[in-house]
Amino acid sequence: MSTEDKIKQAFRDRDWNEIKTHDSWVIFKVMAEMVEGFEKLAKIGPCVSIFGSARTKPGSEYYTMAEEIAAKLVRHGYGVVTGGGPGIMEAGNKGAKSENGKSVGLNIELPHEQGNNIYIDPDKLISFDYFFVRKVMFVKYSQGFVVMPGGFGTLDEMFEAITLIQTNKIGRFPIVLVGEKFWGGLIEWIKDTMLAAGNISEKDLDLFCIVENPTDAVRVIDEFYSKYLLSPNF
Repeated sequence: MSTEDKIKQAFRDRDWNEIKTHDSWVIFKVMAEMVEGFEKLAKIGPCVSIFGSARTKPGSEYYTMAEEIAAKLVRHGYGVVTGGGPGIMEAGNKGAKSENGKSVGLNIELPHEQGNNIYIDPDKLISFDYFFVRKVMFVKYSQGFVVMPGGFGTLDEMFEAITLIQTNKIGRFPIVLVGEKFWGGLIEWIKDTMLAAGNISEKDLDLFCIVENPTDAVRVIDEFYSKYLLSPNF
């Protein structure tokens, strides 16, 4: 069997490991993830994504806050999207589930970590191999980002959204950082270093805000849509 025939057979059998060994065929796996994401998420309705560390423990301050934010979002008419894993992601799905709201998980398949949490609606769990495809789904189908304390992945997701809005690649939506204690140092560095060097403008600082509690986090999102006379993009 030729290499081309082997690849075609692997594609028919959905043997992605075989396909991934051939760069030019990776596009089919990417397309498959895109199609599944678009088809499932387009049916869900207005949602807000909650980001944060997978290492945050149940019962801790930020876990509890994420759970409460998610519950409030559901009461205000939104579904909740998370990365599908433990920590803050679990808290977000748990809070949505507690109010019988839509609880979506965009899980990423990693070699040694992150199984999906138990609070995701079974029909709203999507697994991805590619981080960049997953991030497309977060941006396209979210009416707001709530960003809890997290690590590099959380920063990546937050700054990608800020960059896309800053460069007018997507329409503006609210990006809410929770916890001055955690985010304050980063924001000061952005102001004192990036802004001072002229690498961003003063108005770029308005692309996100910091709040201290769940009530204010949800209020910012509600006020954004009422202020701009916008409806969520569904």
